[in-house]
Amino acid sequence: MTEDERGAAAVEYAILAGLIVLAIVAAVTAIGATITDNFQFVADTIASVVSN
Repeated sequence: MTEDERGAAAVEYAILAGLIVLAIVAAVTAIGATITDNFQFVADTIASVVSN
């Protein structure tokens, strides 16, 4: 493998790593929003039970 090929491979791996990081961030953001909604539902339910 020549130096040009090694450089190209390094760039390809960097792009792949960037895409993987982007996918992880998107997944964590989506899961975080769902968890926040669930906790808010539980908090609202507890508040309504306590107030009655």
